[in-house]
Amino acid sequence: MDLYSGHINRLIEELAGLPGIGNKSAQRLAFYLINLPKERVERFANAILDARANVRYCQKCFTLTDRDVCPVCSDPKRNQKVIMVVENTRDLAAYEKTGKYEGVYHVLHGVIAPMLGIGPGDIKIKELLTRLQGDVDEVIIATNSSIEGETTAMYLSKLIKPTGIKVTRIASGVPVGGDLEYIDEVTLLRALEGRVEL
Repeated sequence: MDLYSGHINRLIEELAGLPGIGNKSAQRLAFYLINLPKERVERFANAILDARANVRYCQKCFTLTDRDVCPVCSDPKRNQKVIMVVENTRDLAAYEKTGKYEGVYHVLHGVIAPMLGIGPGDIKIKELLTRLQGDVDEVIIATNSSIEGETTAMYLSKLIKPTGIKVTRIASGVPVGGDLEYIDEVTLLRALEGRVEL
């Protein structure tokens, strides 16, 4: 027996499909949204639709942005010769919170994970290699300390080192198995400053 009407059940199902949202949280969010003034719900729905319609990859670093080139890549104060390679946009945001990194980024949108069927061609490695044909002094590999993150780091190192570009890896201030987006700024900064050449 359905406890709620079809519209409420549908809303709960859609919310429960979001990452980290279980059935109870979905119910709580559904009732919260239903009780909001109609204008707030419309603003919320339009924000989702606008983001989905207008957000795309930066033409340089492949982070998510609503411009052709993201604010980091278009900032003339950033050192374009130092590229930090991260797994996703959330990791880029985590490093930006430190306020200390002055280079630019390259977002892979994943890591090499053979067990999941993700190979080098499934993430933005080819695009990184294209960028490295320009004037680049250093590539900082800042993938997570997971098996897949380490595999990706070693793979990138083997591809980049023959070009003569300095390749470094963030230091082990980041705990093994930890995701960069959940780590505090001080730990991230120590990991960045303590990076070592591969």
